[in-house]
Amino acid sequence: MQIRPATLADLPSLTALINHYISNTHITFDLVPYTPTEREPWFQEHSDGRRYRLLVAEDGGSILGYAATGPFRNKGAYDTTVEVSIACAPQATGRGLGAKLYRALFDAIAGEDIHRVIAIIVPPNPASIALHERFGFRTAGTLTSVGRKFDRYWDVMMMERPLRLPDAGPTARR
Repeated sequence: MQIRPATLADLPSLTALINHYISNTHITFDLVPYTPTEREPWFQEHSDGRRYRLLVAEDGGSILGYAATGPFRNKGAYDTTVEVSIACAPQATGRGLGAKLYRALFDAIAGEDIHRVIAIIVPPNPASIALHERFGFRTAGTLTSVGRKFDRYWDVMMMERPLRLPDAGPTARR
């Protein structure tokens, strides 16, 4: 398996991956699956090769997951804050792939002018919460009943961390 920057040729696989989660889970608030063409603006926004990165885990030509940074909000004062997203193919979960992707992503952005990293999680999602805590994220708050999907209202948990963690031992980054 290798972790590398995503290319436009990966977009059909990335789209199929997110479409699985759109159709089958509450963890994304998208409601309608995408076509690769519809997903291209997201790809471009998250893989500019400068501030924003989009990395994929590939094994034998198959995309097993991705990790990305993108804009937090479209206002100038937020320029030093990024939002992260991560997704693993269902058959690749529970094998440490998320940690490998995040390790590579945080290494890739280590020198950027980024102060704060934000993660948005829709609970219940204990695996995602544990992954983010492992990488130094702390809960910043919860917005209650802000998204409706599958005829139910869902909360949104916001987690945050500084890009550069104080030296807190090997679990702070790994």
